[in-house]
Amino acid sequence: MSTVVRLATASRTAPTLALLGTGVVGSAFVARHQRLQAQGLAVPALAWLANSRVLHACGGSAQQALEAANQASACDGDMPPWAEGEALRAGDIVVDATASDSVADWHAEWLSRGVHVVTANKLGVGGALARAQAIARARADSGAGYGDAATVGAGLPLLRSLRALVAGGDRIHRVEGVLSGSLAWLFNHYDGMRAFSGFVRQARQAGYTEPDPRLDLSGEDVRRKLLILARAAGLPLQAEDVRVESLVPADLAALPLPALDAALPQLDAPLAARFKDAYRNGARLRFIGRFDAERASVGLQALPLDHPLCGGGGTDNRVAIYSDRYPEQPLVIQGPGAGADVTAAALLDDVLAIGA
Repeated sequence: MSTVVRLATASRTAPTLALLGTGVVGSAFVARHQRLQAQGLAVPALAWLANSRVLHACGGSAQQALEAANQASACDGDMPPWAEGEALRAGDIVVDATASDSVADWHAEWLSRGVHVVTANKLGVGGALARAQAIARARADSGAGYGDAATVGAGLPLLRSLRALVAGGDRIHRVEGVLSGSLAWLFNHYDGMRAFSGFVRQARQAGYTEPDPRLDLSGEDVRRKLLILARAAGLPLQAEDVRVESLVPADLAALPLPALDAALPQLDAPLAARFKDAYRNGARLRFIGRFDAERASVGLQALPLDHPLCGGGGTDNRVAIYSDRYPEQPLVIQGPGAGADVTAAALLDDVLAIGA
């Protein structure tokens, strides 16, 4: 009998809190969970955590379970350890701190069983439209909670504000924003005098980008976040409805990862030309996601200095919402939009809201 089955059949009265994903965000979640417990906050105990290789009961120490899980060898089974048996029951809370498509596929199933889902995984409501609609149906039918504040803006009150406006009868005209913390950092620092590739290397070393920065520069991450916002506003957009302008030339995109660093200077000439044009026109470059009732797009834009999205600094996300209530001067929401610590805090905020 597997560890998961034993956990499922053991007698328990309190809801289970489980964590999927033991990487950077999952580790930050465990650390923050322990800090909140030490402060005496009534946060549910973490019963078990898992990754694609192993499931560990937390017992007396979630940190020890985390370390053991990260040292585990590859799993031999066809199913991931957390998918065996019926470990999660109605009223339990599962936290998805992965970026896994297969884990996102379980969200609707868990919700249909009355299991609350808290997620930083954008592939749930930011992936295929059919999956997002299945999640919406499952949460409506079961009444289970779906905490997704960490999927866009690392917990900034973006989704909450957008949903509150729609629920209050406001009509959303358009939403546009700097939705990538890594791209925000790059274009807040790029000065047109030093090579853009150097800033990419610096951002990667600081942990602002993925180990393969093409994942950020391609605009795919921003597309997923834009889909999440559009669907929250009531627009059933498909991924192919969003026009994406990648910053990665085709030749650079085709290279294997070990060859990438030496080829990063392919970015320099095109970005220098874009910067020069913007500077001549008194504008700044910002990588923007935008949607309205007719179109949706992701890409680099030159914006006038007084544009609402030209403010901010560092890795700040900055989003402008135009609606019947805010037709000319938009509602602007700004704050840190990247980082494991703020993402973990958003996840735990949703856990506490569900458990309240």
